[in-house]
Amino acid sequence: MRYISVLPSIARFSSAFISFRFLSLPTTTASTNNRLTFFRFNFLIRTMASHIVGYPRMGPKRELKFALESFWDGKSSAEDLQKVAADLRSSIWKQMADAGIKYIPSNTFSFYDQVLDTTAMLGAVPPRYGWNGGEIGFDVYFSMARGNATVPAMEMTKWFDTNYHYIVPELGPEVKFSYASHKVVNEFKEAEALGVITVPVLVGPVSYLLLSKPAKGVEKSFSLLSLIDKILPVYKEVVTELKVAGATWIQFDEPSLVMDLDSHKLQAFTHAYSELESSLSSLNILIETYFADIPAEAYKTLTALKGVTGFGFDLVRGSKTLDLIKGGFPSGKFLFAGVVDGRNIWANDLATSLCTLQALEGIVGKDKIVVSTSCSLLHTAVDLVNETKLDKEIKSWLAFAAQKVVEVNASAKALSGQKDEAFFSANAAAQASRKSSPRVTNEAVQKAASALKGSDHRRATNVSARLDTQQKKLKLPILPTTTIGSFPQTMELRKVRREYKAKKISEEEYVKAIKEEINKVVKLQEGLDIDVLVHGEPERNDMVEYFGEQLSGFVFTVNGWVQSYGSRCVKPPIIYGDVSRPKAMTVFWSSMAQSMTQRPMKGMLTGPVTILNWSFVRNDQPRYETCYQIALAIKDEVEDLEKTGINVIQIDEAALREGLPLRKSEQAFYLEWAVHSFRITNCSVKDTTQIHTHMCYSNFNDIIHSIIDMDADVITIENSRSDEKLLSVFREGVKYGAGIGPGVYDIHSPRIPSTEEIADRINKMLAVLESNILWVNPDCGLKTRKYSEVKPALSNMVAAAKLLRTQLASAK
Repeated sequence: MRYISVLPSIARFSSAFISFRFLSLPTTTASTNNRLTFFRFNFLIRTMASHIVGYPRMGPKRELKFALESFWDGKSSAEDLQKVAADLRSSIWKQMADAGIKYIPSNTFSFYDQVLDTTAMLGAVPPRYGWNGGEIGFDVYFSMARGNATVPAMEMTKWFDTNYHYIVPELGPEVKFSYASHKVVNEFKEAEALGVITVPVLVGPVSYLLLSKPAKGVEKSFSLLSLIDKILPVYKEVVTELKVAGATWIQFDEPSLVMDLDSHKLQAFTHAYSELESSLSSLNILIETYFADIPAEAYKTLTALKGVTGFGFDLVRGSKTLDLIKGGFPSGKFLFAGVVDGRNIWANDLATSLCTLQALEGIVGKDKIVVSTSCSLLHTAVDLVNETKLDKEIKSWLAFAAQKVVEVNASAKALSGQKDEAFFSANAAAQASRKSSPRVTNEAVQKAASALKGSDHRRATNVSARLDTQQKKLKLPILPTTTIGSFPQTMELRKVRREYKAKKISEEEYVKAIKEEINKVVKLQEGLDIDVLVHGEPERNDMVEYFGEQLSGFVFTVNGWVQSYGSRCVKPPIIYGDVSRPKAMTVFWSSMAQSMTQRPMKGMLTGPVTILNWSFVRNDQPRYETCYQIALAIKDEVEDLEKTGINVIQIDEAALREGLPLRKSEQAFYLEWAVHSFRITNCSVKDTTQIHTHMCYSNFNDIIHSIIDMDADVITIENSRSDEKLLSVFREGVKYGAGIGPGVYDIHSPRIPSTEEIADRINKMLAVLESNILWVNPDCGLKTRKYSEVKPALSNMVAAAKLLRTQLASAK
């Protein structure tokens, strides 16, 4: 028996909305008809124009994550996984219906990634996965996402400037596109069977191609947009099926429109939607953009597209778009106004949003404005109701996805003359509380951060001289081997941390258990003959959360999880006030680990830009001011590590690239303060102290000069999963004098690379980089892998490095 469940978190905030709590009907034929009647009636009474771009998939307590990992481990069936997914989807649709949302999205759920779903829909499966046609199933789908025992996964990279990762399509002139996954239609029908009429969401055809890359063996100069006429027939098939199924609206996500696009790329949008026009007839079509202001030429192109009914804009990160709308909006079209922030957790300032909406209403017309989120709520936490331990004052300042759904509808109701005065008053009181709270401001911190602006904080000696000094002390072999930081986080290890946090074991027992784990990791690395060791980070839950828990100005959630990629979720800290370091954070564990070995032990820190970009950041001061505050805190930690004899310190800046603004006109300023923040952290260390940094899963080629300007002694950087794209920079003549370790194997796949494969990768690196600066390391940390995968992979990595050392010695 299945029952209609209504989430209490929505009910709590939507008392003014008509709600039928008595409905709890078993699924008989009669009750199914009743249920359909209820939801259709529910749909009809939702007269306020409100819309959600997309919603988190993982579930309020990461239900999808655990179902996926159970399936991948062979502990549950495909049917079990599908049931968890269906329950999550129905819960989300019912939640939005109960909150009064008129335009409810479908097909924003995914088992891994929405771009990969589109690749499956188009049948664009790379040949190495052995797909021979037919409906794409889990075996092929997850092989593309994760690789398998014989072939590597597809490349993964950042979704615009977020911490979400998408699977990059591999395309070329020989790809035969075909309609190979009916997921979007199936999910629409699934919602319809529940009585919820949804707006199916598709990654738009032009953005899909612009987010792709030429497949291996295809010329880099190949025009991906030349494939537009090959993929449009599949889109037409999908649209036709949706129309037959009863869809009245379809949402095409075209976020690439906010980028700096040339006239050729803009013309592709005009061409694509002209070609689709006849298929789209009798449907309402929404083109959704997000993450930034839309440029004037793109705005002109977008609003002139044929067959389009409405246009969605991010009015939180794209505030200048308001001027374009005020300057002219097409008559008779719908404006989906994204005034509720989909990328942060702060409660919306409802009064300010209402003023914005009323001004827009005067331009586009009362019946043509739809209140929306700025982007998909995928990028925020799921439901604040699950945070029972959060400080009450701070909690009043917040809104997660479930609460943002209510904010959207409350704003739409207010705009239509049905303002919930009590709801708006409570919101205004929370806004005032946050502005006046003394816990937000620390004058000493603000003064110290302000004083930073007079210097560029560079180390006194150049990097080549520092490397010589460091080599005399460290005495490393050529092609030194290391890892990125974390080692596998076993169930036993997680249990120890959990029990310590719950006060079920004493501090003495906890320290003993962590010490044993560190010793195990140290002995393993020594046994593998790795040159520069790490302690494995067994005491850390997350590379940002661990530091945020020890810094002032941060607060933490219990269930504030956000999807990063696949089943991987992160729990971003919330930065609500000025940041400082009350005491040392890592010195105890790092010095303990160094005492266990004669080899260099890296001190492991997360850099200020990454802490900033992987947190929910306060929105009441510029981001760079918060970043400088964090940099000063990390600087204190670096100096303390050096004092205790740690000679190699890694300051990870994994997220530096993802914070890069999407518009070129804003990028130089960001890179200036971001790179400056990194230099602040280590500007005062001795020449003998070697500073490493690490970056992962982004396109670094366009910011290579800023990376050089960071002035780190060694950088380890993702390389293998992206087909060694990074190396092309050096082939094109960029000179890099610091140590560099482009990753030699992909740690996000369970596949174990052979010694020969890794040696081949190192040889490709040696073709463009000097052997005296090259390091050998994996792409990223090993936290998500099993020891059964890590040991042979690292063994092969060390063997490959030794093989190349022998060959280089023979050549000399």
